[in-house]
Amino acid sequence: MSGSRGIVGEKWSQKILWICAIGSAISLYLVGVERQTQNRFQKMADDLDDIDYSEKSGGDGT
Repeated sequence: MSGSRGIVGEKWSQKILWICAIGSAISLYLVGVERQTQNRFQKMADDLDDIDYSEKSGGDGT
């Protein structure tokens, strides 16, 4: 009787382990996407600052 409990417990622990691994992979993916988005917005903001600076200094922006 205790032997069958161990097998069920082992199956459940393996499922929990897979769920944690998949959850970690999804979390890492979402962090990467968020960082890409932040970098894209930062680059756009820097480009706009460069355009504003060149307009204020009398340059043609190139």
